[in-house]
Amino acid sequence: MGCCLGVTLLAGAPRLALFIWWLFDPARVTGVFNWQTVIGSITVPAWVWMAAGFLFVPWSTVAFMFTAPGGVIGAEWLVIALGVLLDLGTHGGGGRAYSRRRASA
Repeated sequence: MGCCLGVTLLAGAPRLALFIWWLFDPARVTGVFNWQTVIGSITVPAWVWMAAGFLFVPWSTVAFMFTAPGGVIGAEWLVIALGVLLDLGTHGGGGRAYSRRRASA
């Protein structure tokens, strides 16, 4: 039971950090995600990118928000790469654990 609680807290940590960051510094969030994308004749609003990052790649979004306000230059790409690796590990680790559970059942 304690292990499940720990995993839940760790999985929710970047989302919780993003939510708290948005509560206390909304100007930074809107400053980082201030671009709009045009796909064909559809304009995608800027908030969609923050929502997609929150749902699908939270570690990368935290890393991007940490580095992006001054521009991503040099070693800051390593912070974003670490966020991407954490996201890949989170998604891949869940699939691997599911496969092991199904094989032992």
